[in-house]
Amino acid sequence: MTEAVRQFTVGHDDDGVRLDRWFKRHLPQVGFAMVSRWARTGQIRVDGKRADVDTRLEAGQVLRVPPGGDVKADGKPARPKRELTEEEIELADSMVLTQDRAAIVLNKPPGLATQGGSGMKQHVDGLLDAFANDGPRPRLVHRLDKDTSGVLLIARTPGSAAFFSKRFSGRSAKKIYWALVVGVPSISDGMIELPIAKQPGTGGEKMHVDEEGGQPARTRYRVLDRAGNRAAWVELHPLTGRTHQLRVHMAAIGHPIVGDGKYGGQDAFLSGTISRKMHLHARRLIIEHPDGAPLDVTAPLPEHFANSMANLGFDEADGAELPPAPPEATKADEKRAAKAHAKEYRKERRGERRKRSDSPSGRVRSGKPAGKPGSKGPGKPGGKPSGRPTCPGARKPGGSAPRGSSPRGKR
Repeated sequence: MTEAVRQFTVGHDDDGVRLDRWFKRHLPQVGFAMVSRWARTGQIRVDGKRADVDTRLEAGQVLRVPPGGDVKADGKPARPKRELTEEEIELADSMVLTQDRAAIVLNKPPGLATQGGSGMKQHVDGLLDAFANDGPRPRLVHRLDKDTSGVLLIARTPGSAAFFSKRFSGRSAKKIYWALVVGVPSISDGMIELPIAKQPGTGGEKMHVDEEGGQPARTRYRVLDRAGNRAAWVELHPLTGRTHQLRVHMAAIGHPIVGDGKYGGQDAFLSGTISRKMHLHARRLIIEHPDGAPLDVTAPLPEHFANSMANLGFDEADGAELPPAPPEATKADEKRAAKAHAKEYRKERRGERRKRSDSPSGRVRSGKPAGKPGSKGPGKPGGKPSGRPTCPGARKPGGSAPRGSSPRGKR
């Protein structure tokens, strides 16, 4: 139990934050109820004045915090910080690509999880105490799959965490991945637009394409090189951030990522000297920085990926050029797309009602008059086809895919 009054100077990263939020960032063991009680009884002071829980703090102000607060709301003492071993500290230091006052950028190796889970003893989040020193504990702002390697951004302070999180959620951060895939997409530069949802029965551990209930997902890709018809080296640019998006999308167009047995099955593995590890690497990240100049970091390939590149005859220098910016949809485009979707939806509903009206019972479940005898619903010979394709798959950027030009393989 802390028995002395404490004083804290509000830092630049906490400028404008609410008092209760400041406690959540810096003294998380102090519950909201206790902060409210301290504020109500005048025990919390900002520059000597009483403050409420919703008071906005300013950089440079001095915050007085009363004794106590080392006990959580459930009455149990706060768990002490785990001390890292020398090996863990060395591992954390070995991953650093660059760091400054706002960020630490790591090159995450394949096989190391970003966060802990059931039976997960070692993960990036557990190693962040190596960078805490005397300041706040760094925090994750985005994630990579366990078997995906490459650039992982860590926020150094709560303020920079909020800044970077906003850039990721607003899709202004440019994330560029490299992957080796089985076979060669027939469209060398295209867009995959397939909605993704959790696959039932997998406990959320696996995703799948779900045209009806999935969340919109878009991936821009281009083929950088090919090894005959055996494999291709592709650059992937996710325009949305769905779980396992790149893996699901590439498998859905018939070209699973090499080594991704979860989504590609046995077809995802190449024979010979090619490693069975997954070949997906977060190669480059370009994102705004709180200090002004954009942060642009490139991560070297892991050993197994680099060896596979050499065995297939690929040269890393061929992937140095940035992909052209994807065309941005205007408000007029969005309105047209929404109007077209609503029109097709109404068509499908009319077809469903006609189909029910033609049933042997002759009942009209919707309570509306039945359609004309012999009317055809979607899918029947002579009837109008459903306006919504079952799988849009890959298309050329900026337009719909011409007939016969979609990537080969089952979607």
